[in-house]
Parts: sequence; C-alpha cells; structure tokens
Amino acid sequence: MNFADYICFEASVPNMEVSDRDDAISTLVQALDKEGKLRPGTCDEIIASVIERENEASTGMGRGVAVPHVKHAGAKDIVGSVGQIPAGVDFAALDKQPVFAVILLISPTDAPDKHLQAMENVFKHLQEEKFRRFLRQTNSKEAIEDLLREADDNPSW
Repeated sequence: MNFADYICFEASVPNMEVSDRDDAISTLVQALDKEGKLRPGTCDEIIASVIERENEASTGMGRGVAVPHVKHAGAKDIVGSVGQIPAGVDFAALDKQPVFAVILLISPTDAPDKHLQAMENVFKHLQEEKFRRFLRQTNSKEAIEDLLREADDNPSW
C-alpha cells in the first residue's frame, strides 16, 4: 500500500497553529470532513474517538512524529491526513520531545487488513531519518504531496 492510496492530500494542513494535541487531531479530522472523506455527521464522534484512543496510549512515536489512528464506522474507506506543526506540541511521545509532524489515519471498522497495511507503510517510512527530516520541512500541501509521492516511488529511500 502507498501513501497515495489513502492520504487525502487536499486535507493536508501545513503550518498548523495549534496549542495542543487535541487541537491538532481536531484540525486534521475536520480537514478530512471538509473534503467529504467522512460520513456526514460523524466528524465530532471521530475526533472524540481519536482523542480517547490517544488517552489510552500515545501515538507520539518519538523523533518529532505522531501517528494518531482509529477504526470508526464514520470512515467511508481508509483515509489519512498529514499536518505539520512548526512550533511543535506535546503528544506524550516516547522520547518526551514535541511533535512537529502528524499523520492521522482513520479506517472503517470492517477493514482491519487495510488499516494494518497503511500503518505498516507509515512506520516503514518514518523509520528513515531522511523522510522524517523532509516531512518536518514541508510547508505547503504541494510539498507534503510531493514528498509522499516520492516516498511511494522510492520505497527504499
């Protein structure tokens, strides 16, 4: 599975001016909703579900990146969005450092295999220092899309 298979590039949010983790999650879910990627009327439920999941165990994996994710009936199909936070926010990351890049994933409850494939793709790329560095430097929707498409084309980096 490639980023282009599930990331909604139009819902990417570069230069997010958010004050905390919950604002970052809310901003990204709302961006997906605005693009019609969620079932009507489920945006607030999905935000609450992602935050609840985050309260159980942080998805701040360290090195400035978080990957909040949830399975929810409000997702039409697996979908994701990318946000970049220049100031960084506390995500209770494993390394206790701020998070500057967020990759949000929302999957339908009946597609666990697709959810796992997308997560595997995200984590494979996030293990690469070069990818993380470039992700942090993105400052436009176009730059985010270009980076993710390049990652799709060059899976070994």
